[in-house]
Amino acid sequence: MSQTYDIGIIGSGPAGYTAAFQASAKGLSVVMFEKDKVGGVCLNKGCIPTKAILHSAEIYEELNSCESIGICAENISFDFAKIIEHKNQIVEKLRKSLELSLKNAKVNVVKAEAKIISASEIEADGEIYNCKEVIVAVGAEPRDFAGMKADGEFVLNSDDVLNLTKVPKSILIVGSGAIGIEWSRIFSAFGAEVSVVELAENLLPLADIEVSKRVERIFKSRKIKFFKNTAVEKIEDKKVYLNNGEILTPECVLVAIGRKACEISKVEGVTFIGDACGAIQLAHYASKQAIEYVSGIPFDKSLVPSVIYGNPEIAWVGKREQDLDDGTYKKSTVLISALGKSHCDNSTEGFIKILSCDDKIIGAHIVSKEASAMIQELLIAIQNNISISKLKEICFAHPTYSEGIYECLMKL
Repeated sequence: MSQTYDIGIIGSGPAGYTAAFQASAKGLSVVMFEKDKVGGVCLNKGCIPTKAILHSAEIYEELNSCESIGICAENISFDFAKIIEHKNQIVEKLRKSLELSLKNAKVNVVKAEAKIISASEIEADGEIYNCKEVIVAVGAEPRDFAGMKADGEFVLNSDDVLNLTKVPKSILIVGSGAIGIEWSRIFSAFGAEVSVVELAENLLPLADIEVSKRVERIFKSRKIKFFKNTAVEKIEDKKVYLNNGEILTPECVLVAIGRKACEISKVEGVTFIGDACGAIQLAHYASKQAIEYVSGIPFDKSLVPSVIYGNPEIAWVGKREQDLDDGTYKKSTVLISALGKSHCDNSTEGFIKILSCDDKIIGAHIVSKEASAMIQELLIAIQNNISISKLKEICFAHPTYSEGIYECLMKL
């Protein structure tokens, strides 16, 4: 006997559960299918667990350098197994909260693998579900690299690394995107010898060139070794051979070259959102896609903020300087060390950079504590076409990191 719903959603990550909540709020009946754990990659294997571990790493780093600010702490140590346990507790708590919210929204969650039969039929656990509309939001999975297939022991992917119970003495990280940068920071903070291999000309290649160069400077100061314009030729007998002639012998390798959309049959008339649609692989992009599709609230796909977490945070939105022609834009930069708050917080590393054209902001790039919050201020200004002249009329609080934005604006 089949069941009938207005909407059937395959996948329960940010795209899937957001679509479910939006549809339920509109009075539609919703069935959601999840073969693993509710919350998808972001909650279970990505954003949330990584940030929990990063927070522990940041506290450990601060405690080891707090004597200069008058705090005396001796015999500082860490228990990485407990850090992972704490991470697991956070994930479980949030997952249970999400499951309860879905239940309260009257979303029927079917914990089984789903198969698309047609544009209006889904099969799961031997039962057929008739749905007026089918949405696929199955997310993405770690991308394997030729010759470096993850084995969960020597070669790890971004899922495997979350299950480590001890910090390796040395690790090679392949790729310097968000995953590579954040895990470099984590392992370095906990005393591991970290090396990074990047195929592009600079670390964090998707960022503005000055942000990339600042990341490289920060890595050098933290003794994180990195190889640019470099590829891994092969891994043999736990030795990593690079195309520059170097041979590395790390305790393990983390392949951090991004993720690929999970495979699922394409059926005409079925809508794909989130990582599954092959566009920008960010949780907030996925959520906005779901809201736009279900509730009709649009968003500008060219203005999606990117954030790299850790100390200092890195965030950007809009145009990068290397994408612009000379003479077509203005640039303003303020060093974070020029802000009183940064000295109070002992966090003086970084800068705020604004690119403008015709009295409007066209790009913003921040390396700073609280960068993830500050980038939203600039995004709101860009998307709402607020002129720099008008922004100069705003009173920014002091002392804050945000007043660095005002100082930047005043230079334009």
